[in-house]
Amino acid sequence: MATKQGKKDNRLSDKEALDIAETTDVSPGQAKELAEKHGKDKAREEARNFKAEG
Repeated sequence: MATKQGKKDNRLSDKEALDIAETTDVSPGQAKELAEKHGKDKAREEARNFKAEG
């Protein structure tokens, strides 16, 4: 199976998702979704804003 070149892998490991969940108000599943949508580097920032907005 061919891989897409130039596309970053934005998936979080369970440990990374749990770390974000423990320091913000999102669940590990939501942390993974945010990382897939916004990128790994921005996932923590988006998680902090996630509950604040809504």
